[in-house]
Amino acid sequence: MPPRSYPSARQRRLGTELRRMRERAGMSGSEAAAILGGERAQISHIESGRYGVSSERVRRLAVHYSATDKYLVDALAAMADERSKGWWEDYRGALTPGNLDVAELEFHATKLRGIYMLHAPGVLQTESYARGLIQSSVAAALPFGELNLRVEHRMRRRAIFDRPNPTPFEAFIHEAALRMRYCDVDTMREQLEFLSEASQWPSVTVRVIPFDAQITGSVHSMQYAVAEIPALDTVQIDSAFDGGFLDAEAQLMTYRELLSSIESISLGVEESCKFIQRIAQEM
Repeated sequence: MPPRSYPSARQRRLGTELRRMRERAGMSGSEAAAILGGERAQISHIESGRYGVSSERVRRLAVHYSATDKYLVDALAAMADERSKGWWEDYRGALTPGNLDVAELEFHATKLRGIYMLHAPGVLQTESYARGLIQSSVAAALPFGELNLRVEHRMRRRAIFDRPNPTPFEAFIHEAALRMRYCDVDTMREQLEFLSEASQWPSVTVRVIPFDAQITGSVHSMQYAVAEIPALDTVQIDSAFDGGFLDAEAQLMTYRELLSSIESISLGVEESCKFIQRIAQEM
């Protein structure tokens, strides 16, 4: 089987964790390949996510790497055994891999927490608002078909709330994001009313960061995806075009602290809901 041309973020993460395990063990790629009866290129492809790897091989490598974190090994073995394709694969080749990776990240997260400085969270955008936002974020006009696909894909990301156990989602939205006009007034008002409504859903928490809140340091939009175990948490840096992913422990710690800092200066849940409703009425 040829190597994958575009491994998903989750496939790359599995490979990255196996590489980290190998490097902690002080083992070379050639030595690791010998464990599997292959050549160094095989390990290189596995660690880049371009080759699949079975759970049995993950466990075999973990033993030879003297990995002691049973929970991490179990989680990686479970990732290796994933065979079903998610709904986002319907868009492969039509949208950028980054768009697909965001949907995959949200689907597998056990909890999502995000800071949104300039626009409403993707999973809580109305169709009209998403269309206006996407159109305003690209320099040239998108072909009509691609624009429709991007909007459709964004709407389908909301499926995380339609499951028997909806994904807990906590959004910290800056007042600037609530007031910026990416589209006409009616569309903005509809978006704000939807945010107010969604904030009442059992799994959704929406809190506003008002203009008069003092923010320490530089803050940008991001999403923190909590995984089955903390070692597999991921941060998505929000971008108008694609999503960048961070997963080093020091980076994860930095963003956990950032979220705690933002939480401490945000309005309460009920106050935030009234705040959003007030802005909608002012439009």
